[in-house]
Amino acid sequence: MAPQDTSLALAMVSLMVYFRWNWVGAIISDDDLGLQFLSELRREMQRNSVCLAFVHIIMDDKILFQKNVNIYYNEITTSSAKVVIIYGDKDSHLQLNLRLYRLSNVQRIWVTTSQWDMITHNDKLLLDSFYGMFTFLLHFSELSGFRTFIETVVPSKYSTPISLGKLWWIYFNCSLTSFNSMNLKNCSIEKRYHWLFQHHFEMSVSGTGYVLYNTVHAVAHALHEMLLQEVDTLSKYSEEKLEFDSWQMVHVLKNIQFINPVGDLVNMNQKENQDVEYDIHHTMEFLPNLGFKMKIGKFSKHLLHGQQLYMSEEMIKWNIDLSQIPSSVCSVPCSPGFRKSSQQGKAVCCFDCIPCPESEISNKSDMVECMKCPDDQYANPGRNHCLKKVVTFLGYEDLLGMSLACLALCFSILTAVIFGVFLKHKDTPTVKANNRTLSYVLLISLIFCFLCSLLFIGKPNVATCFMQQTIFAVVFTVAASTVLAKTITVVLAFKVTTPGRRMRWLLVSGAPNYIIPVCTVIQLILCGIWLGTSPPFVDADLHVEKDHILIVCNKGSIIAFYCVLGYLGSIAMGSFTTAFLARNLPDTFNEAKNLTFSMLVFCSVWVTFLPVYHSTKGKAMVAVEVFCILASSAGVLLCIFAPKCFTILLRHETNSFQKFKNKHFKIENAH
Repeated sequence: MAPQDTSLALAMVSLMVYFRWNWVGAIISDDDLGLQFLSELRREMQRNSVCLAFVHIIMDDKILFQKNVNIYYNEITTSSAKVVIIYGDKDSHLQLNLRLYRLSNVQRIWVTTSQWDMITHNDKLLLDSFYGMFTFLLHFSELSGFRTFIETVVPSKYSTPISLGKLWWIYFNCSLTSFNSMNLKNCSIEKRYHWLFQHHFEMSVSGTGYVLYNTVHAVAHALHEMLLQEVDTLSKYSEEKLEFDSWQMVHVLKNIQFINPVGDLVNMNQKENQDVEYDIHHTMEFLPNLGFKMKIGKFSKHLLHGQQLYMSEEMIKWNIDLSQIPSSVCSVPCSPGFRKSSQQGKAVCCFDCIPCPESEISNKSDMVECMKCPDDQYANPGRNHCLKKVVTFLGYEDLLGMSLACLALCFSILTAVIFGVFLKHKDTPTVKANNRTLSYVLLISLIFCFLCSLLFIGKPNVATCFMQQTIFAVVFTVAASTVLAKTITVVLAFKVTTPGRRMRWLLVSGAPNYIIPVCTVIQLILCGIWLGTSPPFVDADLHVEKDHILIVCNKGSIIAFYCVLGYLGSIAMGSFTTAFLARNLPDTFNEAKNLTFSMLVFCSVWVTFLPVYHSTKGKAMVAVEVFCILASSAGVLLCIFAPKCFTILLRHETNSFQKFKNKHFKIENAH
């Protein structure tokens, strides 16, 4: 007679979601209604990410119940679930099982239907606990006169009062002289009123009572409908009695629809209760036999999802201290900065919290996946929000950039000073014997080598990106080819002094000097191809440093860059090889050894540059390239010109043609 209710499970799960309980137990009676409820409960829990910690299906078989009672007890006491759902017949073994928990003082938050909030055991509420009990009661209007009837009813007024006798026996602790007798003992009016005062919250119609109430009215409406049909078929003056078979009522009863005295629509052909509303009560026992039950919310199935559950915050705060309600979770919620990682073989509510990886955040609790920060932002140390990256580059205000810039200026000034010394002493043997024109070219190119490193410092732009690599490549090619020309000049000078040699014209015509423009033109062609196909450009490196956006000059074509660098290296290796072969040629002003050491330093610096450059990142990459430019240029400057300056400035007796002639005269006499 009662329409099927499939929303109780949804209502209970909605309460779990409201209090953030995702790890709950269930105690169900082993019958069709209990198993159906369990199936609906599992489905709603899965939809709302709530998990069952344990399920106890209490069987009616006494032997099976006794066999499993210890298992049930151990499971509920060891489980971390603080919330337990109860659904089943109160007259089944389920009540016996709950009495065991009451005697053992098992403290849980009980969530059940209204029929369980009236059950007592040893003058105490059966489901009482420190946290109280939540009950769901089908919402309906109060039946007029029901409370007055219960408070004033006297069993002797009725011919078959056995049901009221049982009611008194159960509610008022009266005793019956026999099962079929209504001779009640210890049942005074004062005792009855005292009990009613303490248990006034039970003096309302339960959900089952309301169904029975509607059923009686439905039968009355069906009988009335059938009687009206019989009256219409009988003649007005017929003396036949109105009779019909009871089975004829089935068809009428199934299709009856009416408004009951309370004002609710009753449809007996409704297979499922559509407009379900539950009142949610919270019950706590303050003193023995003195409990307090308060409505704290309601659940309406016909409302939109997310609005079906309404909880009165004021009533909850008044009746329950929310800080006292324990959490019922399998795992502690993951705080922002962490994400959930499922535990293998366990429910989805059981998980580990692992930190978000670098550049990813979680700004909410219990996030399954971390969110990646935008490219222009990075994750803070707590991994719970993204911070804006700071734009950076190797600037003059940085200590590193300032140091390199000062170093470049100092070396360029030193080179200019050496150039001035050579100009002042241009007629001395040391300057003239080492081809002063090539020395001047080398010194000027070294000044530009030092100064070109300044193009790598400061905020890059299109112009500086174009000039960085091309000017670096050209001035270093000039310097390396000048060293090569000086080395070839030394070799030719010793070769042509031998009688019968025909290469004197090469030395006299200055042919080695043409090496410089030829090598430079080839480098210019390579740079032109580089700039024409894939030139350098300003680039923002978002990933090299987690908290900075590095503004750099992207080299464009890496192949072209290494071709330019490789060509420069081949000139340097050619100079080193030639100088090394001529290092032992005898002469007072022979600079072959100096050229050998200078090219050795030059090649060593740039060979070391490649692995170091690729192993660094950020501003350090630019600093490494600037340092290599300065180191290689300084190596050439000091190895070639430091000994000459020492001779020019400090050893005047050596730097003279007379000393040079005397030495050669002694050598010839010795021979």
